[in-house]
Amino acid sequence: MKVSTIHLQQLTIFTTMLTGGGIATMYYLQQKRFTESDYHRLALQKLKEYPIAMESLGRPLKVHNIHLTDRNNHIDEHMAQIKIPVTGSKSGGYLYTSSVRDPNNNKWILKQAVLKIRDNDTIDLLNPPPARSQHKATD
Repeated sequence: MKVSTIHLQQLTIFTTMLTGGGIATMYYLQQKRFTESDYHRLALQKLKEYPIAMESLGRPLKVHNIHLTDRNNHIDEHMAQIKIPVTGSKSGGYLYTSSVRDPNNNKWILKQAVLKIRDNDTIDLLNPPPARSQHKATD
């Protein structure tokens, strides 16, 4: 049985499109799973609550897809360590986070949230620097 070259080309194109569509769907679902997770949500909530970090980035804040091949990203049933790309109107950077799951109530607890901005500034969102006291010198 002979198969024409045109039919083989059509089969190749169809298979390529089907495979590409499947990969794109899997990528989308994986990114959606990250953004809906508690460890991701807690980290971004902490970032948005920290005025110095938001001022450094600028508003509006845009959260980008996590790089699936980045070695900084590791998630298992007990621990989640992710690197979230973020940008604002002034600058951008990465939010490095680490969370653990509490075995008693099965909820995620944010243990680390550090924003590294492109200009090499680092802001620890969980351990803010002590507030400077403003004393006026008296003569």
